[in-house]
Amino acid sequence: MKMRTQSFMRSLHQQKRLSRLKLRSVHFPNDIVFQDYVRQGELERIGRFIRARRVSLSTIYLSGMAALHEAVLSGNLDCVKLLVQHGADIHQRDEEGWTPLHMACSDGFPHIARFLLSLGADPTLENDCGEKPSDLIEPDHLELLQLFGLSVND
Repeated sequence: MKMRTQSFMRSLHQQKRLSRLKLRSVHFPNDIVFQDYVRQGELERIGRFIRARRVSLSTIYLSGMAALHEAVLSGNLDCVKLLVQHGADIHQRDEEGWTPLHMACSDGFPHIARFLLSLGADPTLENDCGEKPSDLIEPDHLELLQLFGLSVND
């Protein structure tokens, strides 16, 4: 009988310990969660966060970029469109003065550059190093070169 009681008590102790472990969870600030959703292109969750006013689209994250910059770097045009639709600034600069158009050109995303230009993104804005978006286009990104009226030799 004594062994049965000890066994029961051990089992009860383990259950209590497990239940305490289950109660522990990790919580991240809304901005961190939102930034991850943007990077992953989780459009529905991004929309929910914005509609619930849990985040500001002008926030510059620890990465030095805002949500729109992150979306451009992911190459996800639908995500870029969603953020712009909800008020993201197409001329917002990151910590180094790069606009979303700079990033689209630098990373070779002509579909995003075309979209940003169609909304009036300024192709003459310079980053902190004095570079325009067109200065950042790699010679093998022909579609971007054509979009800016450049040739491989420029």
